[in-house]
Formats: sequence, structure tokens, C-alpha cells
Amino acid sequence: MSEYTERSLHELVQPIILLVDREEPASEQHGIAAAALASVQAFMRDPDNPDWQQWAAGAFAKSVRRADAKMFAKVLAAFPEHVLSTVGQASAIGLPPMPAAEMPKLLAKLQVSGTTLPAGDPLPPQSLNIALNASLDMSTGKAAAQAAHALFAWLLESKPAVVEAWAADGFPVGILELPSNEFRKGARKSAGPVIQDAGRTEIEPGSTTAYVTVHKVK
Repeated sequence: MSEYTERSLHELVQPIILLVDREEPASEQHGIAAAALASVQAFMRDPDNPDWQQWAAGAFAKSVRRADAKMFAKVLAAFPEHVLSTVGQASAIGLPPMPAAEMPKLLAKLQVSGTTLPAGDPLPPQSLNIALNASLDMSTGKAAAQAAHALFAWLLESKPAVVEAWAADGFPVGILELPSNEFRKGARKSAGPVIQDAGRTEIEPGSTTAYVTVHKVK
């Protein structure tokens, strides 16, 4: 079982903008799944771009930021290179990596910490699921970043035919929030790397947060 460690920002960071509607917010699991998909779908659109290659070869750092409907629309208009991912009522924007110190003002002013969506209805299990360590009690934003790490790490280590089949199936993603014992047991059979957090926000350093599981849905 391999592990990817979330490391500090070096040169490039991928912004992911999660829609948190003030009137009708999406459910948490849908938001987490949308953010994870936004990350990988943005990469899959232009994987040979040198910036993507440099970013993916490192810690592939991500910054999940929240925006209300008005600001979300502004980001869509300001960045034509975006990818918009939707899961149910949830939406997230994935952008190419950029220097953290040079993030445009429109993005830099969007909040990172304290992003929370209501529990709502859980996502049904899919052929590909992202398992989250529920014992860590992560905020929606933190869980979304960890889910995106796990899905991206799976993408990098999977055979192209497997990823192509997943894409052809419509990018199905489920979210499994597992108690610690079940999370640890499942990690032994994970389909990709197990994400280990650096512990700079919310949780203790070295905490295992997320991984991908793949199975056939009956």
C-alpha cells in the first residue's frame, strides 16, 4: 500500500472553487465529489501542458475555496480555461495550476477555511468511491481537498484504459465516510494511494484521510 503525503506549497497550486449557495446549498457529499472531479477533469483536459506536468510531478497541491452564486459566476467568466464539474446540485470549478504567490485577486480573496455544506442525502455507492476517514471530523472544504488528492493520486497510478473506461462511464464517484476501523481495513485494499495529511490545518500531522476504492456495482 503506497502513500502520498500532502506537502507544503512549492511553486504551483491548483485552485478549486466550490459553490456554496446561500439560499439552497448542495449536500456535503455532493460538494466533495464535485470538487474532486473538478480537479482531475481540469487535468485530463490538458495533461501535456508543462505547468500541469510540473505540478503533477510534485505534491500536486490544491486550494479549495468557496464562493456564493454571484462570485462563482464571476470566476466562470474570468477564467475561460476552467472546467465545471457537477454532481447533483453541487458545482465546482477546476482551474490549471498557478503560482501560489501570484494567484489572481478574484481567487485570492475567496475564503478557504470554514467551508461547510449541510449533510443532506448521501451519494449512492458507485463503481469508483472515495473513502474518507470520518473519525477526523473534517470540514467540507478539508474533506474536499483530501478527496481530490485521493482521486488525483489514483488517476496518476491507474492504467490509461482504466481511466478511459471510467470517463466513458460518465465519471461516476461515490463518497464513503467510514469509521476509523473500517477505514483502516479498507485502506489495505485501496485502488490507489492512501493520502496522508501534513497536518497544517484541522488535523494532526500524519493522519490518513482518504483513498479510492473501485468495484462493480450490482
